[in-house]
Amino acid sequence: MDLSDHAANSESQPEALSAKRIFTTGEAAAICKVSQQTIIRCFDAGRLTGFRVPGSKFRRIPRDELLRFMKTSGIPTDALGNPSGAHDERRRVLIVDDDDAFLRLAEHALCRGGFEVRCAATGYDAGLLTESFRPDAIVLDLMLPDVSGSTVCARVRAREDLRNCRILGVTASANETDIRAMSAAGIDAMLLKPFEPSALLKKVQDLFQVSTGTVRAAA
Repeated sequence: MDLSDHAANSESQPEALSAKRIFTTGEAAAICKVSQQTIIRCFDAGRLTGFRVPGSKFRRIPRDELLRFMKTSGIPTDALGNPSGAHDERRRVLIVDDDDAFLRLAEHALCRGGFEVRCAATGYDAGLLTESFRPDAIVLDLMLPDVSGSTVCARVRAREDLRNCRILGVTASANETDIRAMSAAGIDAMLLKPFEPSALLKKVQDLFQVSTGTVRAAA
């Protein structure tokens, strides 16, 4: 048994669990009212997905995935709760760009649009934020100072816990070759700079209305 999961399960209270975004298998079992071994078997069989803590065998399950599992399994979701109301249901967007002015404008536009937003100026900082923030979408500058946009995209796509994360590439110039390359890397859509903040908001909103598919560039 995952001792870390067992300890967390024995110490967590229901109201504390409902406020979390990442759960241990023990916590997930308490919420679903099943045994921890049942959760572990579902995780290992791929019915319940998540990720393992780096350097260990400990399993972790994101809130959205646990909610999906409960709904598809016919398990009442009341125990999962929604303690912070609408705030907890907001989509999380990570903006990655080394232009401070762009970050401020983009953050303002998306916050006004109802998104929860975090910003990073480098690929390194973006990597750290994906661990703690768990974005639903990433607005990604394709020409970062420390790493290429395609590299960041590939790293995100390699992570099972971010498999549903949408990626919007932003760049000042892109030709058909660039667009095909970014599509191969896993970017969902592209937006060409300069653009109005309202165009960015609309593009991010569109990301959650369509499945990942062919990249389309927008002026």
